[in-house]
Formats: sequence, structure tokens, C-alpha cells
Amino acid sequence: MEKIMLAIGKFKEGEGHFEKFMGFMQSEEGMAERRKVAHVEKTVPGILPDKSGVMFKVHVHDEQAMKDFVSGRNPVMKPIYDECIQSIDLFELTPVSTD
Repeated sequence: MEKIMLAIGKFKEGEGHFEKFMGFMQSEEGMAERRKVAHVEKTVPGILPDKSGVMFKVHVHDEQAMKDFVSGRNPVMKPIYDECIQSIDLFELTPVSTD
């Protein structure tokens, strides 16, 4: 079952973490890992103006794999996570009627 989730990540202090992280996420290796957990074509990214953090609205099809991905337990994601990420929080999103 597909869930819509929001991942909000903060980078570690220092220069170049945003570029390195996004480079990985857009690489063939990063895209392959992302496809294992979510529908990449439905992902909506966001970036803090000072590039100290990112957020992604994600349509997840494997919730446990998504939790592993954002926590650094995914073996492919772990090196970039350890180098660049301070923390990532994951939230479930539910639609709200505006009627």
C-alpha cells in the first residue's frame, strides 16, 4: 500500500554537504535505491534557502525500507548519510478535506 510521507533532513555543519548529498540522490546508484522504497517520479523536493536542510514529499511503497533509508541503516545510503546528515525526521501525511 502506498503512503505519502514527508522526510525533513538537516545537514551536518560544514560546507558542501548539500551538493554531495544531492549528487548522490540524483546518481544512478541513489536513484536505484530510491526506486526500491518510493515512486521517484512522484517525489516533490524542497530546499532550505541556506541549504542547511532538505525535505521531500515521497510516495512510499515500502515503509520499512524507507525508514531504513532515512535512518542510515540502508547499506548503500549509509556512507553518504554518515558524511552529510545530522538527522532526518519522517512523517506520515494524510489528506485534509477543505469542505
